[in-house]
Amino acid sequence: MAAPLLTAGPIARARNGVIGRAGALPWRLKSDLARFRALTMGKPVIMGRLTWESLPRKPLPGRTNIVLSRDASYAPDGCVVCEDFSEAVAIGREQAEEDGASEVCVIGGASLFALALQRARRIYLTEVHAEVEGDILLAPFDESRWREVRREDLPAGEGDDYPVTFRVLERA
Repeated sequence: MAAPLLTAGPIARARNGVIGRAGALPWRLKSDLARFRALTMGKPVIMGRLTWESLPRKPLPGRTNIVLSRDASYAPDGCVVCEDFSEAVAIGREQAEEDGASEVCVIGGASLFALALQRARRIYLTEVHAEVEGDILLAPFDESRWREVRREDLPAGEGDDYPVTFRVLERA
């Protein structure tokens, strides 16, 4: 089996780059949450402390939860805490190999996405067809360095505030 890939996402981003507002998602997208669960289930997930604290249910079940925090004394139940992104990736890859998972997913926040985009081989990106108010933005990245391998346009379904386009990008 090949070494587990590092992925950025799943990430949902509005047209204006917003990915969050006041420590929460700025929309209700039931179909995207279902896709998030399907894509990450059984895989290690890496997140920052604020993302961890924003989760309605901790830890995310069926996944090894790896949390980055600069606070060495931070030790919530149900997760592995690291102070260094490279250490988190190494732990995630080791866990993925043990579990037979093909990927390690970085799931937020914005500063971790910026780190992940430098090293990731794949991006799971949900383009939200709206401009929304928010205080957390995904840093722009050079899409010419990536090739789109999958695209799916989805109308707003029951429980969705907006239509979306789900994209899978792989490093060119």
